[in-house]
Amino acid sequence: MTAFEEFGVMPEIGQAVEEMDWSLPTDVQQEAIPMILGGGDVLMAAETGSGKTGAFCIPVLQIVHETHRDIKEGKGGGGGGKKPKSTKWKMNVYDRGDAMAIDTDEGLLCQARDAMGWHGTRSNKAVSGGGKYYYEATVTDEGLCRVGWSTDRARLDLGTDNQGFGFGGTGKKSFGRQFDTYGEPYGKDDVIGCFLDLDAGQIKWSKNGDDLGKAYDIPSNLLNQNFYAAVVLKNAEMKFNFGATPFENRMIGGYTALFKAPKEFTSESKAGGSTVAPVPANNAPVAIIIEPSRELAEQTITQIQKFKKYLANPTIRELLIVGGVPAKDQIAALNNGVDIVCGTPGRLEDLISTGKLALSNVRFFILDEADGLLSAGYTDLINRLYQQMPKISNDGKRLQMIVCSATLHSFDVKKMAERLMHFPTWIDLKGQDSVPETVHHVVVPVDPKQDTSWKSLSHHWATDGVHEKDRLNPNYETPELLSEAIKKLKGEYLVRAIREHKMDKALIFCRTKLDCDNCEDYLNKLGGGRNRNTEFSCVCLHGDRKPAERKGNLERFKRGEVKFLICTDVAARGIDITGLPFVINVTLPDEKQNYVHRIGRVGRAERMGLAISLVAQCKEKVWYHSNCSNRGRGCYNTNLTTQGGCCIWYNEPLYIGDIEEHLGVTIDQVGPEIKVPVNEFDGKVVYGQKQTNKGSGYKGHVEFLAPTVKELAELEKQAQSSFIHLKFKKPFHKR
Repeated sequence: MTAFEEFGVMPEIGQAVEEMDWSLPTDVQQEAIPMILGGGDVLMAAETGSGKTGAFCIPVLQIVHETHRDIKEGKGGGGGGKKPKSTKWKMNVYDRGDAMAIDTDEGLLCQARDAMGWHGTRSNKAVSGGGKYYYEATVTDEGLCRVGWSTDRARLDLGTDNQGFGFGGTGKKSFGRQFDTYGEPYGKDDVIGCFLDLDAGQIKWSKNGDDLGKAYDIPSNLLNQNFYAAVVLKNAEMKFNFGATPFENRMIGGYTALFKAPKEFTSESKAGGSTVAPVPANNAPVAIIIEPSRELAEQTITQIQKFKKYLANPTIRELLIVGGVPAKDQIAALNNGVDIVCGTPGRLEDLISTGKLALSNVRFFILDEADGLLSAGYTDLINRLYQQMPKISNDGKRLQMIVCSATLHSFDVKKMAERLMHFPTWIDLKGQDSVPETVHHVVVPVDPKQDTSWKSLSHHWATDGVHEKDRLNPNYETPELLSEAIKKLKGEYLVRAIREHKMDKALIFCRTKLDCDNCEDYLNKLGGGRNRNTEFSCVCLHGDRKPAERKGNLERFKRGEVKFLICTDVAARGIDITGLPFVINVTLPDEKQNYVHRIGRVGRAERMGLAISLVAQCKEKVWYHSNCSNRGRGCYNTNLTTQGGCCIWYNEPLYIGDIEEHLGVTIDQVGPEIKVPVNEFDGKVVYGQKQTNKGSGYKGHVEFLAPTVKELAELEKQAQSSFIHLKFKKPFHKR
């Protein structure tokens, strides 16, 4: 038995994990896997490289596989596999809103005691194909009600999409969020009759036996859909009668009680109806994983493929959904059937909004690097998707939400958790942001007033062009002149840092895609290119590069074919690169948490790392395209945003102060020569290698636990041997 199996992981996954040389679960896996397998919502804070992808992929993959296996063997209650036995008509406890209560005996009394929100449900069976059907709903307590008919594609908030028809207590009928006056208001003790005529394609209602007349002609595209009795309540209660007991009012016009709807629909009897259970569509996955970048989505899919190596009968079908590749290929894969979808927000939203990707069967909603998703402006998208997902699955399981973040202390992450998650378990193994002892980080002040070498530079890297319209006179130290000087000096300091520390592998962070491009061009001119034997061999990684190029560049850097990877914060989020010795921040991030993200790329797995930040000592004017219609493409408006332009003044002295306050430290400064001071790091370590001086006594998780595990295994062996010895030894008799 593997260590992972001790946490309830199935042997097939345990075997795959063992082959990946994961001898023991990491801290975050040890905490999260049992929680997720147990059905809980989980918030976990852990850095990239801590095993958090496995912490959610392993249990989700197992539950998806076990669910499909049970259905195939006829044990499940959902669609697919053996057809469940027909039961009586009632409201569906497995298809309802969070606050919707349904009596467990008869399944006919529905109550929602949320005074602020609407909560819906629908019947456990449906009719389709033809026939005329009727049921009654009685208002048994005051509140707001809306009752009627919906297809299996409708939202539970009846009448707010083009898949459901409702009649409310305010005397309004609704379809597609269009509320029109119909009949008259109703309230407590009123009996509402609900009529569905699939032969004529019409829907109507009655109140206390009074026919209110035709309400809707059913659109032709819905006539062949399955129709369910449906209701949505707001601090109200209703009781349903499908005909098993006598109705309060007479059915007129040849309608049949839903209770007496024919059990099977056959091609020979087009006028009848059939009782059906909802069957998940091929394009309705069980799990949705949202990642902030293409690279991170690819990494997650790769991990899933490794974990499922020995899972068979049934197999699990995963799909990567990202931009930059033909959507038709992804749509074809969805139509063929998919269980787990992992993708980036843009393409996911496109496919969901057009109906190509359905959310009707989602059981797991996973947000990886959630702080990055929220800071990138995807809060509304996350809310919309959550609202469209069923809160209870067809087999009675609650929607589970798993949120991963580099820090759980982000205000936005906390608010989202309070709003969407169900009593989540907080797994914060990281705590407040701090810098590991394996990372040495220093600041290099860039002061154009003190270092005036920029005035005599004959060659420098191309700046970002924000000062092209400014009249810059080197004899007058205007803010604009000093800003341009900072840009030139940072290029020189970057090269100096690389040469001073003989860097042969480093991650270089730039603030914008344009800065990344300019950095790449400059290093290439100095003798870069894509040949590792050159001094400044480099590749670039940002959102404007084509997907194939981004993937290829990342792989070239990981394989050591080039020395430097130049990237933005967004492009590099979540990327794990083993043994990285150096990080250079050409520009500080404006979010203090991102500073920890960046420098945390080094110092992993007990390997020592050096992070160098080039920090301007005065403000720098930079591009800021937040309100730009083209998001910066072809934009030359160098006015400040306060003047209708696309530039701001970037205040690195303020940002470094915020970072130091956030971390509770004063970061060491080094001069323009960028020599690391003689301290506990200097002379005792080689960046990128494990620390040889173990004065701190630090041990990694596996190293710390391995002797104990070995000792426990030996004790278990002794115990088993003793048991066998005692069992077969002749009993001792006193003389």
